[in-house]
Amino acid sequence: MATADLLIRGGRVADPVAGTLEAADVWIREGRIEHVGEVPESVDVPVVEASGRVVSPGFVDLHVHFREPGQEWKEDIASGSACAAAGGFTTVCVMPNTKPALHDRETVRYVVERGREVGLTDVRVIGAVTRDIAGSDLAEIGAMVEAGCVGFSDDGRPILDSGVMRRALEYVSQFGVPVIQHAEDCGLTRGGAMNEGAHATRMGLGGMPSCAEDIVVSRDLALLEIVDSHLHVAHASTAGTMEMVRRAKARASRVTCEVTPHHLLLSHDDVAANGYDANFKMNPPLRSPADVVALIRACVDGTVDAVATDHAPHRPDEKENGFAEAPFGVIGLETALGVTLTALVEPGHMDLVSALRLLTSGPCEAFGFSDRGRLIPGARGDVTIFDPDASYVVDSAQSLSRSRNTPFEGRRLLGVVHATVLEGRVVFERSE
Repeated sequence: MATADLLIRGGRVADPVAGTLEAADVWIREGRIEHVGEVPESVDVPVVEASGRVVSPGFVDLHVHFREPGQEWKEDIASGSACAAAGGFTTVCVMPNTKPALHDRETVRYVVERGREVGLTDVRVIGAVTRDIAGSDLAEIGAMVEAGCVGFSDDGRPILDSGVMRRALEYVSQFGVPVIQHAEDCGLTRGGAMNEGAHATRMGLGGMPSCAEDIVVSRDLALLEIVDSHLHVAHASTAGTMEMVRRAKARASRVTCEVTPHHLLLSHDDVAANGYDANFKMNPPLRSPADVVALIRACVDGTVDAVATDHAPHRPDEKENGFAEAPFGVIGLETALGVTLTALVEPGHMDLVSALRLLTSGPCEAFGFSDRGRLIPGARGDVTIFDPDASYVVDSAQSLSRSRNTPFEGRRLLGVVHATVLEGRVVFERSE
């Protein structure tokens, strides 16, 4: 993708590693950070004025579904990339449960090249662990790493066979990338549509107990005791998972995890309050208020490495089939900053820069993206400019996605992205 020169002047620059928020200019030269501080007026490059706004490292999302190839009526790489840019994301990791699955060199190369062609965000690929995401035979992991994969997952389905999971952890360890687990014991969730409990019983919906996640996380962490590899827990949603990951990190196990914005702000109470609105149906399901508290605590104490959207587009007619029959998943790229600030910063759980760590340096450290996540000389010129004090009301009709399945319709959120810069190029700018 093309690079450019740019000067971002007059903003408050956030450093999520140093924990600082200080007035400074950011000079990008040939797509890389040249200088952060006072920049002479003699520097002759295009200028973006950021007065009164926060200048952050570009956001990084470790978990999105762009549906291409095979389900482009829901989303494609062009529309998904546009959503990412509008949400402040300069790097996204696309999941492999497309049709066909991203389980070989050719499909991975297609997505990498298509992402570069669109050029609105850096599209990184998560390859399938097993062929056809069937959970049995390992896919072409080495060839997919050569083609550009940065991790492996059968997301959408868990890897339930312990032998397959062990072999996957052993094999990927030589490439220095993670196995990303969708933790769900399907024998406990089969036929389920929401979190198991009184709400599900009253609504006549099948329940999905939190222990279904905990059981698989516990098994995977036990495998890390005998395999020197990197496990990443996708869309963690339970208090049990948070405690197990916290203890594993204390033992120096190589485990990282992500939580979604919607699991930080919503609970199964919201499912009940909104009747049978399938825009509140996702997997893992919205959990109990106690689980939400546990996730927030884990963000505060550093157990959680990243906020990842699990952006999962579905067309309106699919979500209107009834709650039990509707597909799991919600969109989230354009509302991620707003939900994160509303859930973590506005109530006082975290300060702004600490919360930004979960969208920037945290995911970069988790997946080894060493050239981004901080605005320091030599890093990629990926920048997000936003107003942390402005608010807006979510209107899905304004979304750049091909789908509209958000649980935040009509909700006021804090934090408005004004511009997104990818390697010195302004790829999104909000009209005033």
